[in-house]
Amino acid sequence: MKLGRVELPLPEFADMPRLGVAAFRNRIVFHLVFVALALATLALAVALLNEERQRNAQRYEQTFAKSLAEVVAQLRHPSGQLALMNPEPAQVDAGWVAPLVLPFAAIDFDDATKAQRAVDMAGCARQYPGGASLCAAVGSNAYAGGFVYLVAGLDAPPLVSRERGALDLAEVHRVRISLRQGDTEQHWLAPVEMLDGQRGQLAGFTVDAADATTLPRRARPQRDFRGWVWREGPCLAEEKAAEPCARRTTVSVRLPVQAFREALFRPGGPQWPPSDLSRTGLRLALLGPGGATLFDSAAPGAQPPLTLARLAAALSPGETLTITRGSHVVALLQGAEQAGAPPSPWLTALIQHLPAPDAPRTLSEHDSVTTPAGRFDVTLTGDLQGLDRSLSASAARLAWPVGAMLASIALAWLIIEVGLIRRVAKLTKRAAALSHRMQAPQRFELGTLDVADLRGRDELGILAGVLADLLQHARDSLRREQLRAEREHDQWHAVGHEIMSPLQSLMLLHAGDADPSRRYVQRMQQAVKVLYGQASPSEALAAATLAAGRLDLDAFLRQVAGNAAYAGIAGVHYTPAAEPVWVQADEYPLEDAITHVLTNAGRYRAPGTPITLALRRDGDLAAVDIHNQGLQIAEDQLARIFDYGVSDAAPGDGQRRGQGLFVAKTYLAKMGGRITARNVAGGVVFEIGLRSA
Repeated sequence: MKLGRVELPLPEFADMPRLGVAAFRNRIVFHLVFVALALATLALAVALLNEERQRNAQRYEQTFAKSLAEVVAQLRHPSGQLALMNPEPAQVDAGWVAPLVLPFAAIDFDDATKAQRAVDMAGCARQYPGGASLCAAVGSNAYAGGFVYLVAGLDAPPLVSRERGALDLAEVHRVRISLRQGDTEQHWLAPVEMLDGQRGQLAGFTVDAADATTLPRRARPQRDFRGWVWREGPCLAEEKAAEPCARRTTVSVRLPVQAFREALFRPGGPQWPPSDLSRTGLRLALLGPGGATLFDSAAPGAQPPLTLARLAAALSPGETLTITRGSHVVALLQGAEQAGAPPSPWLTALIQHLPAPDAPRTLSEHDSVTTPAGRFDVTLTGDLQGLDRSLSASAARLAWPVGAMLASIALAWLIIEVGLIRRVAKLTKRAAALSHRMQAPQRFELGTLDVADLRGRDELGILAGVLADLLQHARDSLRREQLRAEREHDQWHAVGHEIMSPLQSLMLLHAGDADPSRRYVQRMQQAVKVLYGQASPSEALAAATLAAGRLDLDAFLRQVAGNAAYAGIAGVHYTPAAEPVWVQADEYPLEDAITHVLTNAGRYRAPGTPITLALRRDGDLAAVDIHNQGLQIAEDQLARIFDYGVSDAAPGDGQRRGQGLFVAKTYLAKMGGRITARNVAGGVVFEIGLRSA
C-alpha cells in the first residue's frame, strides 16, 4: 500500500462520479419547505378571497329584494313621485328655474303652513346657500288651471310695505318675477303690502322690463296673480328682545301663464303637463329698498330637487335599475364602480376562475309605482360580475400584505440559500471529491480540503475550518507514520540480513534429514524470509504467499506432539486417528500456527496439567481441538485475542507482543482455514479448521 500526498485543488474532479439524490436530500427538503410555505400563503389568500366571494354572493342575494324595496319606497314618496313625473332634465339657461310637475293637483298657496308642508312633502324646493329655498311647480291636475306655483323661504328683516296708490317702488320691498318661453319674456312686479306685522299680500303688476322700479299710471294688478308673504317664528338675531328683527319669511305666489291655459283648451282635450314645460324658465327675486337684493333664484350654488339620476348612488356595482311607463323607458340607471382603487384585471380574472357561488349569476326583481301621471314599472337587475369587480378592487388593497409576506419568504430563502445552503453544498462537493480520491483502488491519496472561501465566524465557517485543520493534522500524522514505516523497514531489512547468515551455518551443522533440529532451523529460515524486507510484522504476514498442498493431518499432529518438547512445551498429548486425514495446508506455516497456539496454551494452563490435541471431522472440514486446563478467557476478549498486538503481557516484554495468535489466524486464513476460541468447563479450547483434500 502506498501513502501519498496530493496538493491539487479538490472542489471538482473530472473522474469523480456525480453525487446521488441522497447527498442533496436536506437541500431539496429545504427548498420544498420554502416552496410549500409560499404556496400555502397563496393558497390561504385565495381561500380567503373565495370565502369572501361566497359570502358576498350570499349576502347580495339575501339583500337584493330589499334593495329594490328601498328604491321603490323612495319612489312612492312624494319626492320620488316628483322625480318620476319629471324625468327629463331642465332645458333652460343658467339662472332660470324650470317648473316641475307636482305629485298632487295644486298647492294651497293661501296658507303658509299648507304651502310649506306641500313643498316639503314633494321635495320640489331648490336649496340655496344661506338657507333659502324655492319651489317652482305646476299641479298634476289639468283642471286646476294653468298656474305656476312659486313658494320661497328665506331669512328677511321687517318688510317695508307699499302705500296704497304709490307708483314708485324703489324704497319698498317687492317681488320680481320673470317668465321665459322660447324667445318671449314676461315680467311681474309685486310690491309687499303688509296687512299686519306678520302677514302681507302681493299684488302682481305686469311691467315691460325686469329692472323696472316704477309702476305706470293707472296700473292695475293682474286679476289671477295671487301672492302672500308671511313672517313667522322667533327672531333670528342673538338678542331676541331687539325689535325689529329678522325672521323666517315665506313667499307664496300663484302665477297665471297664458300659454298653459291655452294648452287646456286645445282640440282633442287638454294637454297636461304642457309639452314645453321643461323649456319654460322662471326667475324670482325679493328686492329691498335702495336696490338691495334679499333673494335671487339666479344665485349660484343652488342644489336641485331629487332626480332619478341621483338614485344611481343607491345601486351597487353591476346593478341596473330600469323604470318604464308602458313601452317607454323613463330611466335606465346603473350602479357606479366604488371610488378608490380601480379593479385589478388579473385579480378579476382570478376571482372569476374560483368556484362559482351558489347564488345565480343574474338576479332580477320587479315592482311598480302609481303616481297621478300613471303607473311606472321598476325592474332591478344585478350581476355577480359587479361584485367580482368590487371584490377585486378591495382585494387589490390587500394584495400588498400578501406580496410582502411572499417577499419576506423569498428574502429569507435567499439569505439562507446564499449564506448557508450554497456554502454547505460547496463543502459537501469538496469533501465528496476528497473522499473519492481517498477510496481510489489504485492508490491511497490524502489531499487537501480548500475551505479558504468558507471560513468565517459563523457556525459553518467554524465547522469548515475545523474540518480543514483536522485534515491537515491527519495528513501530518500520516507523513510521520510514513517516515516511521520507512525506518522500521530499514530496521527489519538489517535484522533479516544479520539472522540469515547464522542460520546458513546451522543448516550445515544439521545437514542430516534424521536430525530433529534441522526441521526447526528450516522453520526459522521460512519465518525470516517472510519478514525479510517488510515494513512491519503485520504487513509481512499479510503479504506472505503460502504453497498449500495435500497434507496428512493425523501424521502431522503426531509429529507436532512428539517435537513439542523441543520447543519447550511439555505434556502435549495427541490421540492418533484410525486412518489418514488429508487436508489442504502448507506444512511449515501450519506448524508455526499450531506451535503458537500450543505456546499460548502452555503459558496459561494450570501447572502439571497436559495439553490435549484431538482430531475430528466437521462436515467438509477437519477440526483440531487444542484443550488446556486453567484460567478462562473473558467473553469480550474471545474474538480480540487474534488481533495483532492484543496481549496481557506487561509493557517491555520482548517475547509477548500479542503476535502469536495473530500469526496463527493469518496463516490459517491464507490456507482457507479458520481458528476460534471458546471457554469450556475448567479451561479453554482452540478449534482449528482446515479444508479436506
